[in-house]
Amino acid sequence: MGPTVPQTRFLQLVLPDYLAVLLVERGLASNSVASYRRDLESFGRWLAGRRLEAETCERSDLRRYLTVLRGRGLAARSAARALAALRGLYRYLVERGACTHDPTLDLESPKLMPGLPHFLTAEEIDALLAAPDVSRPLGLRDRAMIETLYATGVRVSELVGLTLSQLRLDPGYVRVWGKGGKERIVPVGSDARAWLGRYLEDARPGLDTRRCDELFLTVRGEGMTRQCFWHLIKAHGRKAALAAHLSPHVLRHSFATHLLEHGADLRAVQAMLGHADISTTEIYTHITRERLRSLYDSKHPRA
Repeated sequence: MGPTVPQTRFLQLVLPDYLAVLLVERGLASNSVASYRRDLESFGRWLAGRRLEAETCERSDLRRYLTVLRGRGLAARSAARALAALRGLYRYLVERGACTHDPTLDLESPKLMPGLPHFLTAEEIDALLAAPDVSRPLGLRDRAMIETLYATGVRVSELVGLTLSQLRLDPGYVRVWGKGGKERIVPVGSDARAWLGRYLEDARPGLDTRRCDELFLTVRGEGMTRQCFWHLIKAHGRKAALAAHLSPHVLRHSFATHLLEHGADLRAVQAMLGHADISTTEIYTHITRERLRSLYDSKHPRA
């Protein structure tokens, strides 16, 4: 049996009426109403323990309640759902005249930590790079594209949008216009430069039937599209026996992760990725810490 629920006024009268409104008047599914019930019964028990009434709660009280939820180990997503239930409850109470104000107004939801991005190991990168058949022009193009993507960490839209004038093979960089039209210069490593040189000399002239300015061309002589390249990299991933979650963005994540693992400065990685906020780049530091912990656990004799 579950814990006894204190039979407060809120739990005896207010909550049943509100749940009935959700079910009958607003037509919510029974599963959704059950979820609201669980979240609001938890709130009711918290109110009872502090001898508070829902109608007289202030924003500071609700902040304390959310802090308690997080202290119990509740995930941010679940805490955000609990806050959504409170918002609905207080809108109902204000509409019914039971509350003179809504304490959930301007109350921030618990921040959701983004999931750690998927990335490839160095061995998986090697397998992917070896997948295209470079004896054929299209395979040479694909190898050059994958090398460039991993070497620069550009977004797939930036990769397929590259023009001949944006590439500087001799000094070894590409000029990229990212989100908001912001320009950045990204270095291109020696391996990628070598494959780009081979593509430009041996494959692109035969594909350039329409005199396009785009760097990477399709078999029809048009600029490569995001969708086309997404399908290409998935196909090469299957050939290399890689995970099903492979996408162009995975190579961007791999680029950032591998740089940080080898001691690159976080600000430098931020600049190369084109992140406006350093906090976006910091997600990769969580990955490197997780890998360090995994390495320690597997290698240290007393881990």
